[in-house]
Amino acid sequence: MHFDWGYFWSQLLTPSGAFLHGLFLTVLMAVAAQLLGSIFGLGVALCKMAPNRVLRAVAGGYIWIIRGTPLLVQIVFIYTGLAAANILRFNDIALPGGVIFPGSVQAGILALALNEAAYMAEIYRSGILSVDRGQFEAAKALGMPPAMMFRYIIMPQALRIILLPIGNQFNIMLKNTTLVSVIGVSEMLLVTETINSATFRTFELYAMLALYFLLLTSLWHLFMSWAEQRLARSSDRLAAPRKTLAGGKEAAA
Repeated sequence: MHFDWGYFWSQLLTPSGAFLHGLFLTVLMAVAAQLLGSIFGLGVALCKMAPNRVLRAVAGGYIWIIRGTPLLVQIVFIYTGLAAANILRFNDIALPGGVIFPGSVQAGILALALNEAAYMAEIYRSGILSVDRGQFEAAKALGMPPAMMFRYIIMPQALRIILLPIGNQFNIMLKNTTLVSVIGVSEMLLVTETINSATFRTFELYAMLALYFLLLTSLWHLFMSWAEQRLARSSDRLAAPRKTLAGGKEAAA
């Protein structure tokens, strides 16, 4: 079997409508799952650090279960296992404009988000714990409410530390979307498998699929590099007045 360069370039540069829909679905699921996982993960992190032992135990148990079981098993369990036990069935939802939100996509996003939350919780927790304890004490001394202290003092500093791990997690999320093909979600992998079953151009199709994923992750890497540079410049601007003030104090002494 020879490599058909003509077929490869045609699929790479002019992909079918089905593949473009799979590309859209891949990005949509990754973004939605990452957002939900980040929000839920923050709640899990706060519970893990809470004074209440019950909250800490529940959060710790959740992280232990999710991180200790394969994501593929979690996806199948949420979509198939819960339905078999008559606990939860994911039915298609009709959205405005005649758009159908398939149940398999709902289950896939939920499974990816719940899995991501366990990892994001540990990332958030490490970032919050890395903030100087003096910041907490200063905010308390000023009478700042906990919610305001967290929003304006703790979280902005923690975000500078956890930005890179969050970027890495989304990179992983993009690739993990291939796993939802097992429950029938027509993302890029399943669409490629369907085309391959009709054309038998396996090498060309999977090479093309790999390049599309490489393009997505490379674009995200460029965005994260830009974000890190912006954050570094912002940190330098904030640090400059402090250095000037410290130098003035030393000269006066």
